[in-house]
Amino acid sequence: MEELLFYAVLFLLLLGHTLLAGKMYRAVHANSHLSIKEKNDWKLKALIFPAYYWFQYQKEVKQS
Repeated sequence: MEELLFYAVLFLLLLGHTLLAGKMYRAVHANSHLSIKEKNDWKLKALIFPAYYWFQYQKEVKQS
């Protein structure tokens, strides 16, 4: 039973990671003020640590 709970939590974390990475990917892709290199950097960061870099990206967008 514990193993099932562990896998359920792991699945939810993976699902959240995927959804947030996709959301950030779409937001970065739609931003026309970024260069190709900047977009690629943000997209790569979105795949690695989407929750952390989402807030970093939002700060940068607000400053611009």
